[in-house]
Amino acid sequence: MPLHLETPLLESRPLSQASGRSIWLKMDALQPPGSFKIRGIGAACEHHASNGKRRFVSSSGGNAGIAVAYAGRRLSIPVSVFVPETTSDRAKSLIRQEGAEVFVHGASWQEANERALQAVDAETAFVHPFDDPLLWTGHATMIDEVVRAGVPFDAVVLSVGGGGLLAGVSEGLDRNSLQNVPIIAAETEGAASLAAAVKAGKPVELPAITSIATSLGARKVAERAFEITQNRPVDCVVVDDRTAVDACMRFLDDHRVLVEPACGAALAVAYAHADRLARFERVLMIACGGATATLTQLQAWQAS
Repeated sequence: MPLHLETPLLESRPLSQASGRSIWLKMDALQPPGSFKIRGIGAACEHHASNGKRRFVSSSGGNAGIAVAYAGRRLSIPVSVFVPETTSDRAKSLIRQEGAEVFVHGASWQEANERALQAVDAETAFVHPFDDPLLWTGHATMIDEVVRAGVPFDAVVLSVGGGGLLAGVSEGLDRNSLQNVPIIAAETEGAASLAAAVKAGKPVELPAITSIATSLGARKVAERAFEITQNRPVDCVVVDDRTAVDACMRFLDDHRVLVEPACGAALAVAYAHADRLARFERVLMIACGGATATLTQLQAWQAS
């Protein structure tokens, strides 16, 4: 039995009115660990468990770690998550709440990831937060669900961090014969590694993550994510932090669901950059969620 849930697909009147076109939300913010991550990470953890692994190790800025911890608890397998110093106390608390160990190492996710890899042995599976074909196949199930629901769409809007969601949605579109449907890939300024790669013509490493959307904080996007931009229609949209936070607050008012700025980047395309959707009629927007932000924190960011 999969560890993820089939999430609601909702037509959003507020987002539709804001953007002037029909917006349908895939509500992966309602997954048990709070984000879409459990789709791919759950699939990967089940795969490793069936192959006899007795421990999971992962690296994360927050949501991936929560998902691995949740999967480990459900599968009765111990989990260790390595997080950078920038990870919030709330994120660490949520990982521990699922029964996992948390180790803090390094100033960035890359450093935490290097330390996590050193903790892997023959009985341990390393669960990457975004760069693994097992994850992409799991994430693709969200497109399968939309297609089964019979709701047509002519574009997909999603947030990009390391590129795992982009890779999964692309795979889901391909296996449902929707290869020509464009993807609008949203990032925040200071964490826009995909836009930087597209501009440079190759994956490049950002000098630092300066956005508050730390769960979008991969300084270098996955090679697969960049490849997708070369082989299918992908439009990069970069929004500032304030616009992403404002989108989170409007979404909370409109849909009674709290998401973090990493998700707000995608929502902001409809709320504040509707011109990027002008050529489409019915848009699928992935409400990817994120459990590491609180209302108090969003209000503080909005006031700053």
